[in-house]
Amino acid sequence: MAIDQETASGMKIRHAELGDVPAVLDFWLLAAEGTDRRDSPDKVVALIERDPEALLIAELDGQLAGTLIAGWDGWRAHLYRLAVHPSHRRKGIATTLLAAAESRFTAFGAFRADAMVLDSNVSAQGAWSAAGYTPQPEWSRWVKPLK
Repeated sequence: MAIDQETASGMKIRHAELGDVPAVLDFWLLAAEGTDRRDSPDKVVALIERDPEALLIAELDGQLAGTLIAGWDGWRAHLYRLAVHPSHRRKGIATTLLAAAESRFTAFGAFRADAMVLDSNVSAQGAWSAAGYTPQPEWSRWVKPLK
């Protein structure tokens, strides 16, 4: 689906704007899993300013219904924060957001996308699997807190 184009069901996918930041942060508290990531307005503003097309928003009837961060670092395509409002799940919102992100990545010449999915988020694993994503058993994520 093209960005800023409405579907027959009334869903619209668009890029987040600076004015969306408070609503996105509130939305993630409601709809996203694992909200211990120290979200702050400054970080979301920095994302939008650095890459204005990275944060995708799905709207239904003008209301925030889903988000997805489609990050491109010039080498790899990364997906974060796929979240759908609990009352709007299983309506194709995640599928539509993923299609928009994958289209973005294809335009950059990316050959694959990876997603961060919590091991404990079984419902999300089903959604990612249905979209054609699989876990990579040969890789582990190594992290080091910087603060």
